Amino acid sequence: MQVMLNGEPTEVKAKCTIAQFLEQLQLGRERVAVEVNRDIVPKAAYDSRTISDGDKIEIVHFVGGG
Repeated sequence: MQVMLNGEPTEVKAKCTIAQFLEQLQLGRERVAVEVNRDIVPKAAYDSRTISDGDKIEIVHFVGGG
């Protein structure tokens, strides 16, 4: 299945959850915010929220510094 990730077409396995997708992208869930179709997904829902074909996903990765 195909989704738009931060404006770029990206392949995702069928019935993939947000948590699995973050793993695929090698991103830890601690320092990211995920939005699917303009709705922010709470971290508690990453394991249960499945991605659908055509979803528009935005992932923001927080970087610390000083």
